[in-house]
Amino acid sequence: MLDLTPDRSQLDPIEIASIDEIRGLQLQRLKASLAHAYENVPHYKKAFEAKGVHPDDLKTLSDLSKFPFTFKSDLRNNYPFGMFAVPQDKVARVHASSGTTGKPTVVGYTANDIETWADVVARSIRASGGRPGMKAHIAYGYGLFTGGLGAHYGAEKLGCTVIPISGGMTERQVNLITDFKPEIIMVTPSYSLAILDAFRAQGIDPRDSSLQVGIFGAEPWTNAMRKEIEDAFDMHAVDIYGLSEVMGPGVANECVETKDGLHIWEDHFYPEVIDPATGDVLEDGEEGELVFTSLTKEAMPVVRYRTRDLTRLLPGTARTMRRMEKITGRSDDMMIVRGVNVFPTQIEELLLRCEGLSAHYYVELSREGRMDEMTVFVEANPAHADEVQREAQRTMLGGLIKDMIGVSARIVVADPDSIERSMGKARRIIDKRGEL
Repeated sequence: MLDLTPDRSQLDPIEIASIDEIRGLQLQRLKASLAHAYENVPHYKKAFEAKGVHPDDLKTLSDLSKFPFTFKSDLRNNYPFGMFAVPQDKVARVHASSGTTGKPTVVGYTANDIETWADVVARSIRASGGRPGMKAHIAYGYGLFTGGLGAHYGAEKLGCTVIPISGGMTERQVNLITDFKPEIIMVTPSYSLAILDAFRAQGIDPRDSSLQVGIFGAEPWTNAMRKEIEDAFDMHAVDIYGLSEVMGPGVANECVETKDGLHIWEDHFYPEVIDPATGDVLEDGEEGELVFTSLTKEAMPVVRYRTRDLTRLLPGTARTMRRMEKITGRSDDMMIVRGVNVFPTQIEELLLRCEGLSAHYYVELSREGRMDEMTVFVEANPAHADEVQREAQRTMLGGLIKDMIGVSARIVVADPDSIERSMGKARRIIDKRGEL
C-alpha cells in the first residue's frame, strides 16, 4: 500500500491547534448554538424550561450536562419540519432516514450548512489519504440518504473528480473501477464485500485495481474486516462516521497514517459519552453511548443527541482533536440471548477467524417455548464448500461463539452467493421472538 500520509501544511489550522484553542472555540460556538435552538425551535424551548435551564446557564463546557437529551423520537414527534430553526425559504436541502421503524427522521440544511458539511467531508477524505485530482468512486446511495450526496460534495470540495455511481449494479461497479481507474472508493463495508465478490467472479484480481483507499461508513465494522478488505484490494481501508441527525457523513474520520480511531471534528460537533442507563457523563476513556451537540448548524441544531452508538473518547494522535474508538455496536442493536449481551460485530469478528467462511452473514433470533434460540447464517467460501469442510466450519464457529461470547448458537453454513447482498446498510439481525 502506498504511503498516503498528508502533508501537515495541507491541514486546516484548527486540526492541529492547541487543546485550549479548540476548547475556547467550542465554548463560544456552544453558547451560540444553544441560544439559536432555544429561540427558534419550540421543542427546545419547552425541553429547556422543563429541565429548568436556560442557554445563559452555560458558563463552561461541563455545564452542558445540565441540558436535556434529544432522542430520535423527538425528531419523529416533530415530523416533518418541527425541529427546523430557520424559515422554510432558508432551507436549501432536506434529507431523511429510511423510516423503516416508523416515521422517517427529517433533517434540513441551509446553504451555509451544506458548505460546512462539504468542508468536513473534504477534511475527512484528506485525512483518509485522498488528494485533489484523485478520482472518487462513490457507491453510497444517493437521494434522501445522506451518504451519497454528502460524500459527493466533500469530494468535489477537496478537488477530486467524482464518479457518482451510487449503489447497485455490482458488475457495473467493477467495470467502471476497471475502466475509470479511481484511486478512492466510498461505500459501506458490507457492499464493498459484494464488489469484491464481483471482481473475483469476473476473474479480475482486485489487487490489480487502481484503488488506493477505501472510505467505509454507515454501519459498524471490525478491524478483522478491515484486514480482509486491505489484503484483498491492497489498499488502505479507513473509517468515516456520521449520522443524518447530526450532519451526515464527516462528523469524524480515521487518519490513514494511524488508523487508531476516528478524530472527531470538534470545531463543529461537541461529543460526550454517557452511561446509557443513567445518562451520567462518563470520563474520557470509559465506554458508553455517544452523544453529540452541533456547534455550527443553522437549519437544524441538535442538543445532546443520543446516537445509541457505543464507543469511548480518547486523546488526539495524528490530530489534536479527540478520537472516538471504532463503534463496537449500538445500544439498540444489542441482542440479549438467554441473558447474554451479543453484538453483531462480535459475531463478525469470530466468523472472520474461520478461513472457510465468508464475511456475508446474518443472525436470526427465535424462541422455542421459553428458550431463546440464535441461528447464524453464513456462507461457505467456494474453496471450502463440500459437506466435510462445512461441518468443520460449523463446529469451529459454534465453538468460538460459545467460548468467546458465552452463548450457544446454531450455525447454518449456506452455499456461496446464497445470502442476499446489501446495496447499503446490511441487515444483520432478524428477530422473530415476538412473532406468533
